[in-house]
Amino acid sequence: MVFYPGNNRHPIRTRHIFEEPQMTTAATSFVAFAGTNIVARGALSDVVRRSKERLDGGEGERLALFDDVTGRPLDIDFSGSAAEVQARLTTHPLALPPESEPGKRRGPGRPKLGVVCREVSLLPRHWGWLAEQRGGASAALRRLVDAARKGDAGQEQCRAAIDATHRFMWDMAGNQPGFEEASRSLFAQDFDTFAELISKWPEGIREQLQRFVIRARSIEPQEIEMPG
Repeated sequence: MVFYPGNNRHPIRTRHIFEEPQMTTAATSFVAFAGTNIVARGALSDVVRRSKERLDGGEGERLALFDDVTGRPLDIDFSGSAAEVQARLTTHPLALPPESEPGKRRGPGRPKLGVVCREVSLLPRHWGWLAEQRGGASAALRRLVDAARKGDAGQEQCRAAIDATHRFMWDMAGNQPGFEEASRSLFAQDFDTFAELISKWPEGIREQLQRFVIRARSIEPQEIEMPG
């Protein structure tokens, strides 16, 4: 979410290259920008408080807040007093664990394990094989899913880090020189070329991009396709 001075009641949404649903993350760090400068980083309540202070103090630059892990912009209502803004944060999805999200009903199953019932369509031979496995069909399916997730963990982590970098780039650096070339280098995981291409971009944007890229560099390179 992006806020412009004097228009806090009607924030202007930026475009996203990824048409994804907003998801709750485990992020504990967030960042706020005034224009291209970082003005706050830390816990959600602290970043929102400092951002509200700047807005009330007559901040003249475009104000934008982001999740430090996913690169997604934050949807924060800055209307009203500072106390009212902080009070609304107590029910913000990013301030709550997933099971505590407002209006979210717990599904069927054992609450302690979080087991949820769903219908699965398989051929008779599949059901026969599952029935022979240790713990029965449900336990076997859970083991298969967990094994597949572990096998794809590197690719998922790499994709998430690169998507976060590009998502932030799209919002904050889409009009910077060499944006397209930098995007191609990012998805090719040519991080040295990427660093060179963004070297003349504003310092705050470079700093945030480098935070994302550090995570991507720490993961073994994977085949990642650039969005069309």
